[in-house]
Amino acid sequence: QERLEESGGGLVQPGGSLRLSCAASESIFSGNSMSWYHQAPGKQREWVATIFNSGSTQYRNSVEGRFTISRDNAKNTLYLQMTSLNPGDTGVYFCNRPPYAVVSWGQGTQVTVSS
Repeated sequence: QERLEESGGGLVQPGGSLRLSCAASESIFSGNSMSWYHQAPGKQREWVATIFNSGSTQYRNSVEGRFTISRDNAKNTLYLQMTSLNPGDTGVYFCNRPPYAVVSWGQGTQVTVSS
């Protein structure tokens, strides 16, 4: 059964850090590139970062240098280390395959950046 389960969100002050996790079923994760997405309040979901099966990574300009995507293939788990957070990073974060190969979405995890 396909599964995507995001966790690790919370309330953080501007400038703070969070590490998000995504536990995926093997059918989704194994051998596939994976991505993180962000849905800000009242806006559409947008792509944030991708880690390709080769291990190379790609980021949206606004998070380049602040966010780091990584994966643990043994655990079928995807991570997003977020630093220097700002209020614009507030929203729900989802994991999935890259935009050209998305599957059913999980519930996401809420990140709120506020003082």
